Amino acid sequence: MTARLVVVSNRVGPVKDVGRAGGLAVALVDALKSRDGIWYGWSGKIDEAAGTKLSLEGAGNLTLCTLDLTEQEYDDYYNGFANRCLWPLFHYRIDLTAFDRQYYDGYLRVNNKFARGLNPLLRPEDLIWVHDYHFLAFAHELRSLGAQQRMGFFLHIPFPSREVLATLPNHDALVRALFAYDVVGFQTQSDCDRFTDYVIHEAEGSVLGDKIRAYGRTIEARAFPIGIDAMAFAEMAKEDGEAKRQDLKMRKMLGDRAQIIGVDRLDYTKGLPERFLAFERLLEDYEELRGKVTLLEIAPVSRAEVEEYKDIRAQLEGMTGHINGRFSEYDWTPLRYLNRPFSRRSLAGLYRASKVGLVTPLRDGMNLVAKEYVAAQDDEEPGVLVLSRFAGAARQMREALIVNPYDIKGVADALKRALDMPLEERKERHASLKQGLIREDAAHWRDNFLQALAGEAVS
Repeated sequence: MTARLVVVSNRVGPVKDVGRAGGLAVALVDALKSRDGIWYGWSGKIDEAAGTKLSLEGAGNLTLCTLDLTEQEYDDYYNGFANRCLWPLFHYRIDLTAFDRQYYDGYLRVNNKFARGLNPLLRPEDLIWVHDYHFLAFAHELRSLGAQQRMGFFLHIPFPSREVLATLPNHDALVRALFAYDVVGFQTQSDCDRFTDYVIHEAEGSVLGDKIRAYGRTIEARAFPIGIDAMAFAEMAKEDGEAKRQDLKMRKMLGDRAQIIGVDRLDYTKGLPERFLAFERLLEDYEELRGKVTLLEIAPVSRAEVEEYKDIRAQLEGMTGHINGRFSEYDWTPLRYLNRPFSRRSLAGLYRASKVGLVTPLRDGMNLVAKEYVAAQDDEEPGVLVLSRFAGAARQMREALIVNPYDIKGVADALKRALDMPLEERKERHASLKQGLIREDAAHWRDNFLQALAGEAVS
């Protein structure tokens, strides 16, 4: 009998038309449905009377299970420790990290609250798969309630170096909590190596292959690079009505001009100011491109109430005005900067119409935009991916033009190379990249992790 799967993540769903959502939903819904699973997390609601009362909703043969948070819990756990402490720290922004003990205490209380909510629903044979930095301490809290099930954790963002992590008060307690899991997964081998380095030097742990021992427990730690449903996304870009409309509309608007596209959540980790500077440098250094190339940057606003996000939005708006004021002609606007979200179907069409995909985060766990851009391309007339070496995807996507996002001149030169690249070289690079996406897709990531969680050999 197949063990039931219980997925724990900060946000739950969607489970209807998951192709629109992408990311985690695409990879997990099939596994949950095949195992009569539970998807458990925060409801997204703030309720001052929130306790551990669960809301249950059936969705076919899986169950969505959610909890509400109080305003204080939301402030300390989500806005506080998760997004003002762990997020910047794990992306190497110590200068933006809020080292506040109140946030940490609230984070542990909410992890305990979620554990107490889930524990009564568990069966002995369940496999529990916990996702991301919101729930580093979840297994520890669940074990304290007596849970013995096998539990796995997957970190979707980078794991920092030992020296950076050690700046966090209670860093040892957080890593110790991770050892309550049986399997700890990372996006890249480099992330896994940094975790291992911390355990060896800070916790006097020992390593044997994929096994690592510290704090009286032995766990499996390894890389499980996340993928996309590459074939489905490629088909959507080619055949979906909305994608085709956006593709044709964009090509008509561009005429004989080339488009560079960037799609990112508005965040200081994405390297957007550096990207704008590189595009400005491209127009400075290669005058023949003026009037012939545009940059479309789509960056939906996130965490709008956080001061650092207000600052970067204002900075980018100022840079957009400066670049357009400097280079625009009456019939050509070089930089179009949009703060509103687009559906995945619309994005698929916009990717397909763009000659260059520009993905240059300063630090990123994986970055699925890079993979979606490649999947969306026309096999017979593909565009070129310019990719930051600091995105996890760079480890798998070596046929992209790999750049250092801090090297403004280097990125500008890579953009020029991408725009000038001959068709045969573009096709060769794209074919190799696409094969990799299909080989290591979302199902491959999910199945490998679940094999490890079940104690089976990983293929």
